[in-house]
Amino acid sequence: MNDTLTSVKVTTALSKTTEGQQKGKTMLIVVSPAKSLDYETPIRTRKHSEPQFLKEADTLARQLKKMSPDDLCELMNISSKLGELNYGRYANWKTPFDPEQARQALFAFKGDVYLGLKAEQFDAADVNFAQKHLRILSGLYGILRPLDLMLPYRLEMGTRLKNKRGNNLYDYWGSKLTDALNEEFSSQRSKVLVNLASNEYFSSLQPKALEADIISPQFKDFSSGKYRVLSFFAKKARGEMAAWIIRNRIDSPDKLKQFDVEGYRYSPDDSTASKLVFLRKDKGKN
Repeated sequence: MNDTLTSVKVTTALSKTTEGQQKGKTMLIVVSPAKSLDYETPIRTRKHSEPQFLKEADTLARQLKKMSPDDLCELMNISSKLGELNYGRYANWKTPFDPEQARQALFAFKGDVYLGLKAEQFDAADVNFAQKHLRILSGLYGILRPLDLMLPYRLEMGTRLKNKRGNNLYDYWGSKLTDALNEEFSSQRSKVLVNLASNEYFSSLQPKALEADIISPQFKDFSSGKYRVLSFFAKKARGEMAAWIIRNRIDSPDKLKQFDVEGYRYSPDDSTASKLVFLRKDKGKN
């Protein structure tokens, strides 16, 4: 990495040092990670934090470390080239992370959602807001805050990796991720989770056990005579909404209806209290 990182201590939701800040929070946003990663582009912030579930991630990484490239190909349904790449990644895994090898999650992921997020354009205040409000669900790390350091990896949440807790990663994480979010919600005056994650990753949570109202925005584009969810555009729109919330310091679920980036408009006729639908007629504005 081109930028030397200096650590910042980020405490839990129940910490006395951040309790006042936590009470000022009104919403949490969850998004999916991405398979595409960027560990080359220079980044502007030197701040970083440590993943909450680093011990659990280390357990998974050490299990994967024992697998051959062919084993990883079969497990993850990936090419031989990617099998070799990820074999090398897990072979080099060690904690604590070397800041020269790791990168903050916000700047490491580069998939469709992150094309919409455009985190590289965030200023310091945006990054600080994101650190308090944005959570990235991860098969390996469980939950990542934007400034949490991570080593490059591939392990999708839907991977059927047998482990000491069950037959897949949903079994492995169990209620841990839900409990972690509930801990954060416990000190918030308003408990709202904005679900901008895919079904694969949101399924790692237990909605009935979440102590918050869940709002799941949905983005549809006009195609072949009707409005429908188009994967690439929907993923990018999730990132755009997350960025819009961060940049505009959106602090209440009702304000989400004002989202109008890249031609999307809220459709009250197609929406419910828990599902906000946004329609776009002309993708050419994208």
